[in-house]
Amino acid sequence: MKMNQVALAVLTVALIGSTGCATKTYVHSQTAPIIDQENQLNDKTAANNRAIHDTDDRAQAGIGKVQGAADGANQNALGAQKAAGDAQMAANDAVHRADTLDQVVAGLDNYQPVGDVSVTFGFDKAVLTAEDKAQLDDFAAKLGSAKSYILEVTGGTDSTGNADYNYALSQRRADAVVQYLASKYQVSARRFYLIGIGKDKEVADNKTREGRAKNRRVEIRLLTNMGKPEVASQAGL
Repeated sequence: MKMNQVALAVLTVALIGSTGCATKTYVHSQTAPIIDQENQLNDKTAANNRAIHDTDDRAQAGIGKVQGAADGANQNALGAQKAAGDAQMAANDAVHRADTLDQVVAGLDNYQPVGDVSVTFGFDKAVLTAEDKAQLDDFAAKLGSAKSYILEVTGGTDSTGNADYNYALSQRRADAVVQYLASKYQVSARRFYLIGIGKDKEVADNKTREGRAKNRRVEIRLLTNMGKPEVASQAGL
């Protein structure tokens, strides 16, 4: 009996041992897929989160670009409005000056020259030199006592270059004189009568260097109408 009991005990232990191994193998085979699924789910969740963050980042970037474009469009619109306003003001000023000049020109024969000066420019230049400014300063000293006057400003060039370019260049030279006198001596714009004659009227021979230098000039004449005050008052001078 003792031997049979021992054998039974050994068999029981063996069965328990084999059953335990079988159970562990079964549990592992059942839980491994679950763990794999959980890992896959975590991976998918992480990927989805990254995708969501990337989408959000792109959306924010897109919103920023749209906002920037909208701000730029608003700035452009404001700039266009300002430019339109400036253009309208310039047009109104041009009309006013044209009306004034028409009145002045209508009675120009009644004006008499009481002073003049001429300044010259370098080749293809429209910038006043120190010597030019000194001459204009001496000339401007006469304006303080002048009444009912206009300034006839005539720009000219030498014969080099085509006619259209020289007309524009002569106008820029006349403008340089006007800007200097207007800014430094507060001469009103309505007192200027500008003419850009290009190379049409030479004062010296364009075949020589000295002659061409003399033709690159702006002539300024001080004209007054003290004897005809009604014309001056019509022109607002």
